[in-house]
Amino acid sequence: MLAYMIAGEASGDMLGASLMAGLRELTGDVVFDGIGGPLMEARGLRSHMPMEELNLFGIAEVLPKYLNLRRRLDETVGRIVQAKPDVLITIDSPDFCLRVAREVKRRAGVRTVHYVAPSVWAWRPGRAAKMAEYVDHVLALLPFEPAYMERAGMRCDFVGHPVISERQADASEIAEFRASTGIGDSPILLVLPGSRAGEVRRLVPVFEAAINHVLDRFPDIRIVVPAAESMAETVTGAVSSWRGAPVILDPRMGYADVAATRKRAAFGAADYALAASGTVSLELAVASTPTVIAYDMNWFSWQIMSRLSRIGTVTLVNLLTERSVIPEFLGPACRPDAIARALGELIGSSDARALQTVAMAEALKRLGQGGEEPGIRAARAVMAGLGIQSRGNA
Repeated sequence: MLAYMIAGEASGDMLGASLMAGLRELTGDVVFDGIGGPLMEARGLRSHMPMEELNLFGIAEVLPKYLNLRRRLDETVGRIVQAKPDVLITIDSPDFCLRVAREVKRRAGVRTVHYVAPSVWAWRPGRAAKMAEYVDHVLALLPFEPAYMERAGMRCDFVGHPVISERQADASEIAEFRASTGIGDSPILLVLPGSRAGEVRRLVPVFEAAINHVLDRFPDIRIVVPAAESMAETVTGAVSSWRGAPVILDPRMGYADVAATRKRAAFGAADYALAASGTVSLELAVASTPTVIAYDMNWFSWQIMSRLSRIGTVTLVNLLTERSVIPEFLGPACRPDAIARALGELIGSSDARALQTVAMAEALKRLGQGGEEPGIRAARAVMAGLGIQSRGNA
């Protein structure tokens, strides 16, 4: 079986790698071609372009790169049509991926699977009906999404999110991390300013100002900043001069497995977190790390998106539990003073932290934690759609 897969950002790379592992386990004989990051490449993907070229978000961010994206889109469609894969699996990054799926369906009729249902329940509900013209099958991360997709005429399976089955740091790894960084028993504030260039540029100054306020009140707190590989140089340059001698986890330093272990230990060791919105909020929930979410974007992009939005939260824990227990500061509300107050309340209140911990556990259960691994569920769904039987008793 030949599967052509496309992922455009770190979260998609994680989803793709998990799905690839599941397909290998269930079929054995599968070849992967396409576009992906280091995790997917480690699973055997032959990536034909840097995934980072697709890692754009927001109208104003995409426009300057439109011609290059258009060229890459045409190249990708041509490759897929020539390769004639058994299935095209596009992962999130809808601005690029769904355009590719539409063109491939028009020119070659390849079966198309889109992994991560678009948030039609949040904004632009008409997208589901348009997708049904060229997407055959959707793999959904959230339990309430299949109804929206099926109503539009697509097959849709809830498969959960791979992050819920990721291994967490054990006590020895956490202890080693605290010792090796010199943090000791000091409380840790984990700071995650994003994995896209635009969001990092906007959020780093805001986060720094907010953290300065926090350090004025809680001077013993240590700051730890795990940098996304694509943004490691930018984050290191921007954060190294912050107050409090922040510990920066640069994934370029050392082997990939060592970097992953250190990041996992940092999440496990953290007492609190300040993070950009996105999949990382779910990673923090799995680690039971009390969190404040903040995000900003280009003014023009914010004006459009805020008017189209149909929900009042972007954080999965809040969404799944229908309770706003994790504070969010989005768009114009993304201000240092407000963020610092929320962090101060979290640091100073064990009740606030406990409330988040309970909500995180509830959200993870609804996402399928404790059941079959999402990568296997996703692979099984893809194979069922293709009419392929699993090998052995898998």
